[in-house]
Amino acid sequence: MADISTDLAYERTRFAADRTLMAWIRTSLSMISFGFTIYKFFQYLRESNVLSGELVYHGPRNLGLTLVILGTVFLLFAIAEYFLFQRRLSNELNKKFPISTALIAAFLMSVIGILALVNLLFRVGPF
Repeated sequence: MADISTDLAYERTRFAADRTLMAWIRTSLSMISFGFTIYKFFQYLRESNVLSGELVYHGPRNLGLTLVILGTVFLLFAIAEYFLFQRRLSNELNKKFPISTALIAAFLMSVIGILALVNLLFRVGPF
C-alpha cells in the first residue's frame, strides 16, 4: 500500500509541474502576442502616415520588442526548469515519465516566439 501512495504522490507532483509549465505558457503567450500587436499596430499607423515622429515610433517599437523578447526568454527558462525537475524526479524513482503535452506545447510556443521576434527585427516571414 505504501508503494502505491508514493507512486501517486510522485504523479501528483509531476502533474503540478505540468500545471506550472502551462501557467508559464499562458503568461508568455500573452506577452508575445501583446508585444507583437503593439509593434504591428504602431507600424501600421506610421506607414499609413497617421502618426509621425521618432518618439511615436521608437516607444511602441521598443515596448513591443521587449515584451516579445521577455515572453520568449521566460518560456525558454520555464522549459529548462521543467526539464531539470522532471529529470530529477525520474532519477529519484528510477523511472521514466512520458513526454508531457505541456512540454510539447511549450516548445512550439517558444518557436512561435522566436519567429515573431525574427519578424519584428528583420521584417522577414509571413507576419
